[in-house]
Amino acid sequence: MAVSPPVCDFGAPWHDFILPGTDGRSYCLEDVTGPNGTLIMFICNHCPYVQSIIDRIVRDAKEMQAAGIGVVAISANDVADYPQDGPEHMKTEADRHGFTFPYLYDETQAVAQAYGAECTPDFFGYNAAGQLQYRGRFDSSARTAGPQDARRELLEAMLEIAETGKGPENQTPSMGCSIKWKAA
Repeated sequence: MAVSPPVCDFGAPWHDFILPGTDGRSYCLEDVTGPNGTLIMFICNHCPYVQSIIDRIVRDAKEMQAAGIGVVAISANDVADYPQDGPEHMKTEADRHGFTFPYLYDETQAVAQAYGAECTPDFFGYNAAGQLQYRGRFDSSARTAGPQDARRELLEAMLEIAETGKGPENQTPSMGCSIKWKAA
């Protein structure tokens, strides 16, 4: 079942974290922020919505990083029920796709809860002051990739945030698989 998160809560603050990465290091928010903005995305390995755009995510992340935007991916799924989303598989996924950004594991799911993440992929675009300016989709892709020339909505928004500090007023929510929460 596809899930769409709420629209952007403009100005909402980011949340600090310390999470292990696939490279064996631990990262906090300060380690991943960029001077012109920061993209925090919640993804996972098995989700068809993520898989349909993962190579486009990597492509656009490189452009964002070149523009001084920090980029980080976090996986928060319950690995007891979804072992393919566990840290060893995350490392394989990051290596296979050439991630140029940290891929972090949120085992307790506390970070995903703090951000209000609801689906994979779920994108949170912040300005340099740590204020939320984008909570929209990557592009028109869904369970299958959209056209190669699809408007690069996330990239455009993040470049606008880097330049002006503000995101676009109109945003189309992301869509994806629900975060796989642990049983209470």
